[in-house]
Amino acid sequence: MKNIPISAMIGLFFTALYFLAAIFAPLLAPYGVGEVVGDVWEPSRIEIMLGIAPEGFTESDYWLGTDNIGRDLLSRMIYGGRTTIFIATAATVLSFTLGSVLGFFAAVAGGWVDQVLSRFVDLVMSIPTLIFALVVLSVAPVTIPILILVMGLLDATRVYRLARAVAVDIEVMDYVEAARLRGEKMAWVIFREILPNALSPLIAEMGLRFIFAVLFVSTLSFLGLGVQPPEADWGGIVKENKEGIVYGIPAALIPAFAIATLAISVNLVADWVLNRTTSLKGGRG
Repeated sequence: MKNIPISAMIGLFFTALYFLAAIFAPLLAPYGVGEVVGDVWEPSRIEIMLGIAPEGFTESDYWLGTDNIGRDLLSRMIYGGRTTIFIATAATVLSFTLGSVLGFFAAVAGGWVDQVLSRFVDLVMSIPTLIFALVVLSVAPVTIPILILVMGLLDATRVYRLARAVAVDIEVMDYVEAARLRGEKMAWVIFREILPNALSPLIAEMGLRFIFAVLFVSTLSFLGLGVQPPEADWGGIVKENKEGIVYGIPAALIPAFAIATLAISVNLVADWVLNRTTSLKGGRG
């Protein structure tokens, strides 16, 4: 941590800020997630301070203004961030747990097991992910557990391909062969020999997959098949307020900015962790 670059420090700051806001959302949000507190699309305090608020508005009780039906946008953003980050985190954990274990298992087992798993993954990956999710969610109840399950299973195919490719290279190393000659079981080989040496690319990919999950759930909500009202998420907030852009109202741009800054921040942290773990492994070598 003493030699952490400025870019990683900025990424850590904003990532921690978003996650802490998500964890302590009930304490930070001034109003309830669905509480109507004012008129439609009232200007924010920031707009009034900068002198860019519409005529007739000289003060405001809301830091980010109100949304399309008069709810406090700051409260919606805090609760929406909590929902978005929770779904993305849970889906990423599910995809990496399932994808990594199956990828390592296929590489170590080889033969028909590897062929069956790999061809099934190829079949699933041949269907565009968004179309697959839309078809499933159009017939299944759209709840948060279902969203996590669908996103996690679909994303696990990408993780499987990476984990298998990395494990195939590691599996032929001398220390893995030595473990086999000692009589170690497959679980030992996977979790004690392959996994520690495959962490570096998996950590980097985890940051990308998390951001993909954030964008994916936001896209589904924007299309009406994601988080359902009265719950809030960033994609849903964009959908609810998109008509305001025509009138110069920035309510839909605020969650878009939050998604962009979260994506950049997590990628900065992932790049730093990747460089850090790679240098540590190189030093041991």
